[in-house]
Amino acid sequence: MAEPIPAPAGLRLRPDPSLISLEEGRVLLGGSPYRLLRLGPAGARQVAAWWQGEPVPDAPAARALARRLLETGMANPDLGPGHPGTDDVTVVIPVRDRPAALARCLAGCRGLRVVVVDDGSAGEREVAGAAARAGARCVRLPASVGPGAARNAGLAQVSTPLVAFVDSDCVPAPGWLDPLLGHFADPAVAAVGPRIVADTGGPGGPDGGWLAAYEQFASALDLGPVPSIVRPGARVGYLPTAALVVRRDRTGHGFAEDMTAGEDVDFVWRLAEDGWQVRYEPAATVAHTHRVRLGPWFARRRHYGTSAAPLELRHPGRVPAVSMSGWSALAWLAAAAGQPGDAAAILAGVTALLARRLRPVTEDPWPMALRLAGGGTVMAGRLLGSAVSRAWWPAAIPAAAALPRLRLPLAALVLAPPVLDWRAHRPPMDPVRYVSTRLLADVAYSLGVWQGCVANATARPLLPRLWWRSGRDEPGGPA
Repeated sequence: MAEPIPAPAGLRLRPDPSLISLEEGRVLLGGSPYRLLRLGPAGARQVAAWWQGEPVPDAPAARALARRLLETGMANPDLGPGHPGTDDVTVVIPVRDRPAALARCLAGCRGLRVVVVDDGSAGEREVAGAAARAGARCVRLPASVGPGAARNAGLAQVSTPLVAFVDSDCVPAPGWLDPLLGHFADPAVAAVGPRIVADTGGPGGPDGGWLAAYEQFASALDLGPVPSIVRPGARVGYLPTAALVVRRDRTGHGFAEDMTAGEDVDFVWRLAEDGWQVRYEPAATVAHTHRVRLGPWFARRRHYGTSAAPLELRHPGRVPAVSMSGWSALAWLAAAAGQPGDAAAILAGVTALLARRLRPVTEDPWPMALRLAGGGTVMAGRLLGSAVSRAWWPAAIPAAAALPRLRLPLAALVLAPPVLDWRAHRPPMDPVRYVSTRLLADVAYSLGVWQGCVANATARPLLPRLWWRSGRDEPGGPA
């Protein structure tokens, strides 16, 4: 797509929950990545009207401004009528064995046009029988080619404007497509994904043990309750193809068939890099049967980690160990080295710079600067802690053994993210069990990251990405 497509007239917008409005709406702070947007009086009045529910008028300037708000993540679409219907969708389900799971998935797709791709199942008859009983077309591949190639084989059978990829271990909820299809009233939207929740009626249900309880709250597939634009650096940085609806004419050459993990992330990122909008819509839900036995669960988490290196090679700079302000990183390093005065001085300097930048747009810049700098520094600490547990622990453990003064700061950094998550969300687990499981998941993922780095002869997913100037296009936040 050469240039942004103006937002369609009649579209309604609502502000993103993270948006901050200053100076009677003439200054907006927010988006993904975080930025500052100044509006003239007419633009501020127009945006205020949109927040009150008025539709986007058929005027070039207004439609361009609406697109800007959507692209930056400052606004989300408020969906209405006029979108495609279910007759415009073909569901593609890749499967290898698991006929019982396939039957449950097909039951959730009842009434839809469905293509089942049998990816070399040993039980060919059982898979074909489940598809036939549901009225689905079954395409048999003589040998297993992997999920990406299997989806491509199904894609080749699709003639409808939209294709919905659904994994066989998923059970779509009734009416799951309606909130997703609404997004396609916007011609710039190429793909939309629903929220992936735990299948409480399957083996990962409430009686499935401590791993089931953890996966119901912290599954890697569940991207949360807040809608978002999807791209690297956004609040929602990827979508899994456990369930994903895509315009057929935007699929290009489909999924990368040489990737054994992360092919869905690569697919979504290519759409975003080509300038198309990808949206996450949690109003639609699809249940997923999570792994709840320790061995398969740990192996799956490790498998996810192996995608980091191939993704980084295909999308340079998109998969660092951590992306954050260099100043915040220096402040935390000073604190870890036992120099809290230096850390405070760095934070004070960042706050002063922010206040200076905010002075032209607000009469009292210091409270906002303190809020942004403090919040950014706290977030940086959580990011650093996650980076240690998800990538750097093979180096952090020897460092802590050699330098005793690092032990307490490193332990605090590693424990802070899961402890704060438990405190904020109160998952249905005691804190010790939740924090232990979270760290075990991080260890599994990091083993996959290191495995992928060795296999692809690159260390780039183990390196940080630091930025030093808080600008409107910098990732991660203003501090």
